[in-house]
Amino acid sequence: MNASTNNFEQPTLSPSSLNGKRVVVVGGKTGIGLGIALSAYAAGASVIVASRRITSVEQHPELVNFEQVTLDIADEAAVRKTFDIIGPFDHLVVTSGPGFGTWGTFMADDMRGVRSYMDAKFMGSWACARYAAPHLQVGGSITFLTGGTAARPKLGLAAVVAAFAAVESLSGSLALEMAPIRVNTIRPGYIDTGLWNVLSVDERIALNERVRTTFPARHAGATEDVGHAALFLMTNPYVSGTVIEVSGGENLVPSVF
Repeated sequence: MNASTNNFEQPTLSPSSLNGKRVVVVGGKTGIGLGIALSAYAAGASVIVASRRITSVEQHPELVNFEQVTLDIADEAAVRKTFDIIGPFDHLVVTSGPGFGTWGTFMADDMRGVRSYMDAKFMGSWACARYAAPHLQVGGSITFLTGGTAARPKLGLAAVVAAFAAVESLSGSLALEMAPIRVNTIRPGYIDTGLWNVLSVDERIALNERVRTTFPARHAGATEDVGHAALFLMTNPYVSGTVIEVSGGENLVPSVF
């Protein structure tokens, strides 16, 4: 079929444009979530960032262009209320999760750590998608966030690996269940964010250098790298049920951690 006889409607937006769209980023005030929120705003979107508390823009001027709403991802009733308040919007990105080291170990004295982690990461992602669904506009999308351990388990991270794998499976299932709303997942590798402040300055510098010299991309991941992937998933109408890895080729080389 040639172009003159092709009756399919073509997208009117450029691949990177979010002009006139409303984007909600759950966990969009720091780290990867903030990087995605900034990328969406730069692409023309009105951005709403959702987290447990409102943050002063005087103290955090990077948030000045965003609308802020409160949302506790572990509280189902609160999640429902927040999305009812937000109303109609176009794209949801769920980046939030429990803090570093909160998951416990497989043989811990009890299972509180894993239950808490699964509730916040997996059930929280489920709740956000569930209560966002009635408000998503035609052509909308949901993007979840996991991590490289979903594909490359590490010692002591059984809860994290299980939660990430569950979110990725949920993403594929919802791509079918919510169609034509598109549902995808981003799986980042090492990204240089405040998450790594648990290391000393020297340790963090050394880690970044190992990443730059070892990973095939020869680049330490930045939040804008994940933001770029999020824009692709929000604006490409033919991508659904996909996990996109943004890792610089991390899983192709021996671990640097």
